[in-house]
Amino acid sequence: MLRDSIKAAQISAMKAGEKQRLAAIRLILAKVKDRDIELRTSETTPDDDALVIDVLQKMVKQRRESIQLFEQGARPEKAAEEQAELEVIEGFLPAQLSEEETKAVIEAIKAEVGATGMKDMGKVIAQLKARHGSELDMGKASGWVKAALA
Repeated sequence: MLRDSIKAAQISAMKAGEKQRLAAIRLILAKVKDRDIELRTSETTPDDDALVIDVLQKMVKQRRESIQLFEQGARPEKAAEEQAELEVIEGFLPAQLSEEETKAVIEAIKAEVGATGMKDMGKVIAQLKARHGSELDMGKASGWVKAALA
């Protein structure tokens, strides 16, 4: 399980004295715990690995936005801190599909569901997210789906 590997990484970072890595891992665990608390009142709870991957993907997106803003604001030291956290977080995510692989998957799903135009974008996105949601950035993928259906 992904949660167990994050906890194991926390212990190894503590033993190795890697303060920055430990801080990033603690942030991850705190966000996962926050999400667990949010879902206590929920009717359905997602698979544990899916929950952790979702939290990690949101953290990655936040870090990328922060890095961009810090670079625009001429704060390279803060951008470097965010980049270090980003690298730790990405280390726990499953391998991401390349642009070519993603476009091939989109074409396969498009053919499978019989998508012909923009009105079918929702069907393609739903299938893409269900099958490969943890392996790709849905923000970029939606643009590629739009291009494939245009």
